[in-house]
Amino acid sequence: MKIDIGISESDRKEIAQGLSKLLADSYTLYLKTHNFHWNVTGPMFQTLHLMFETQYNELALAVDLIAERIRALGFPAPGSYHEFSKLTSIKEAQGYSSAKDMITQLIEGQETVVRTARSILPNAEKVNDEPTVDLLTQRMQVHEKTAWMLRSLLQD
Repeated sequence: MKIDIGISESDRKEIAQGLSKLLADSYTLYLKTHNFHWNVTGPMFQTLHLMFETQYNELALAVDLIAERIRALGFPAPGSYHEFSKLTSIKEAQGYSSAKDMITQLIEGQETVVRTARSILPNAEKVNDEPTVDLLTQRMQVHEKTAWMLRSLLQD
């Protein structure tokens, strides 16, 4: 059945493509954060272990919301490592890192997700796609706050 929500198919497709990149970035950041949760060591172990768990749980919920928005726009959501690896701007963690390097990588990942979300916003606003605008605004708020909290761990 044809979708008639007041946004043209071409505009919905453009937004869905942007959201697919956001989904890939978010999922890659989820995987990296979960990896760091498992492998963090050092004097800040307990703090970071719990913080990373909170972050990956939040990301696990977020990827579902992003994928469901793509589906509501009428397009398939990417859902494989292969697809995500082609779409993401976040580099996977290689080997094992120090706690400080983990924090730095997660700050970079959080900020990457913000930039990806921000890049989609003008197209969604242009066609009055308020549900996508709302989703993007919420995602930017979460990731900017998380990046700030992580940055604060690196200050003396």
